[in-house]
Amino acid sequence: MLVVIILIGVFGYIGIEDFSLVDAFYMTIITLTTVGFGEVQPLNDDGKVFTAFLSFISLGFFAYSISVVTTYLVEGQLNYLVRGYRTKNIKHMENHVIVVGFGRNGQQVIEELQAHHQPFVVVDQSHDVLQSYSGKPIRFIEGDATEDGVLVKAGVVKAISIITTLPNDADNLFVALTARSLNKDLRIVSRASSESAEKKLRFAGVKSVVMPEKIGGAHMAKLIARPDIVEFLEHLSIHGEDPTNLEEIECQNLPEEFINKTIYEIGVRKKSGANIVGFKTPEGKYIINPTPDTVVIPNSKLFVLGTDDQIESMKKILGN
Repeated sequence: MLVVIILIGVFGYIGIEDFSLVDAFYMTIITLTTVGFGEVQPLNDDGKVFTAFLSFISLGFFAYSISVVTTYLVEGQLNYLVRGYRTKNIKHMENHVIVVGFGRNGQQVIEELQAHHQPFVVVDQSHDVLQSYSGKPIRFIEGDATEDGVLVKAGVVKAISIITTLPNDADNLFVALTARSLNKDLRIVSRASSESAEKKLRFAGVKSVVMPEKIGGAHMAKLIARPDIVEFLEHLSIHGEDPTNLEEIECQNLPEEFINKTIYEIGVRKKSGANIVGFKTPEGKYIINPTPDTVVIPNSKLFVLGTDDQIESMKKILGN
C-alpha cells in the first residue's frame, strides 16, 4: 500500500510540475513523512492541491497502520509472533498428528509425541489457553475442530492420525465424524467418559477409545494387587527416557533375503542385542513372546525390548 502511494506521488508531481524523477521522489517523501523540509521549487496551484491531496492520503495510511498495530497489541497477536506462536508452515506438514483439545489430557499427549519426535498440531478454541503456551515451540490452530475448515487448516488431509481429547463425548464424536469425512485413511483416537460413548465412537470409525477414569482406576487397583509387576512395567519405558525401551518396528520394507525367514534365521537377537517380545501378524493377531521359528513376513510388526542403540540396530537390519 505504501509503495502504491509513493508511485502516485512520484508520477503526480512529474505530471503536474516539471520535476525530474529524483525531485518528484524527494517531494513525495517529504510530503508523506511531514518532515517540513522546503519544496524543491515553488509549486503552482495544481501542485499545491495535489500536495494537499497526497498529505491527506498519507494521514489515512498512517492512521490505518497505527490501528493495525494497536489491534495486535491489544489482542496479544504481536506477542504470539515475537514468542513463537505461529501457524505458518502447517500447510507443508504431512504424516503428522492433530491433537484436538489442550486440557490435561491433551498436554500429556503432546509430551509423549514430543518424546517420540512426532510432528503434531494442536487445535483448541480457547484463546487464553493458547496464548499462555505461546512461548513453546508448538504449532497451534485456534478454532472449533468440529468445523471442516479448521481441520483442513490443521492439515487433516495429509495427517496420519488425530487424537481428540475434548471433555464432551458429543464433541469428540462430531470431531471424529468430521475428520473421517475429510480423510478416510486417518487413524482416530478419542477420549470417552462412558461405555455408551465408546460404542458410538467405535461405530463412527474411531480406531482406539480411551477412558481415562477406567484406566486410572485399574492402575490404582493393580498397585495394590500386583505392585511389583506395575513397578517393573514402569521401568520398561516407551518414551525413550529410560535406558531400556519398548519399541514397535514395522516390517514393511524387509530386505529380500529376510522375506519369509524365521526370527532365528534372521538372527536379529544376535546381530542387534535387542529382544523380540511380541509379534503382530498382518491380520492383526498378536503373539506374545514369539518362538524362534516365527516367520517374519512383510506388513507384520515386531515389539522389541532393548536400549536405544540396540533398537536402532534392529531397525537397520529390518530395512527401517
